Amino acid sequence: MSTSDKKERVTVATLQRMRGAQEKIVMLTAYDAAFSRLADEAGVDVILVGDSLGMVVQGRENTVGVTVDDMVYHTRLARRGRRHALLLADMPFLSCADSSTALRHAGRLMQEGGADMVKLEGGAEQVEVVRRLSVNGVPVCAHLGLRPQFVHKLGGYRVQGRDEQGAKILREDARALEEAGAEALLLECVPATLAAQITGFARIPVIGIGAGADCDGQVLVLHDVLGITPGRLPRFARNFMPGHDSIQATLRAYVKAVREGRFPSQEEAF
Repeated sequence: MSTSDKKERVTVATLQRMRGAQEKIVMLTAYDAAFSRLADEAGVDVILVGDSLGMVVQGRENTVGVTVDDMVYHTRLARRGRRHALLLADMPFLSCADSSTALRHAGRLMQEGGADMVKLEGGAEQVEVVRRLSVNGVPVCAHLGLRPQFVHKLGGYRVQGRDEQGAKILREDARALEEAGAEALLLECVPATLAAQITGFARIPVIGIGAGADCDGQVLVLHDVLGITPGRLPRFARNFMPGHDSIQATLRAYVKAVREGRFPSQEEAF
């Protein structure tokens, strides 16, 4: 029987136990009560209220325009739908520019939105923020690799860590953030070999999106899983709807594919 089948509330400690037992962690975005409930019932371990809502819900070109108020609102909605999954909320653009600002906004996401954990983008420059949040009881998932909030600085959505210097920085950032108190790490759009290296030395769960199959778990955007994202899907995503006659069956198929190591494939990695 898997952890999700036991129908206990998933906590940070649960994720650490799953990592130790080599049971794949399944994460999926949701932005309201209805889809949060469906994800929870499908056996998803972590529901991510991502600032990706700026693009898939609000119709923006990127995530930069998403506000803390937006995140609190959607986190509160998702909280009403979940029963068992851990609820993870994104810290939006400029909400964690310094440790005091980050603590205030993380407090809102947890107290007003009901989040169990927050996720923030950034490398070693966020060490002091992560440390401040951690010592104040805020569980943190650090986000490395492609950081969508940095799209204007990066010049687009590009794979990170392809050269040795970039890979070295990502490895060092991962170690520094874990040492500062991060409880989990999300790697987005990094080469699979690099993600496997980081997962190998990390002592905390590592979740991948476009980071290969060797991470401790996987996350996708709900709209990609359901095949309703406009335009062409990213290389690392998969439409699970074909062959299934309901949203519930589609979400269960995604959960099963991650659990069994059938997603992502080599073709869905870098």
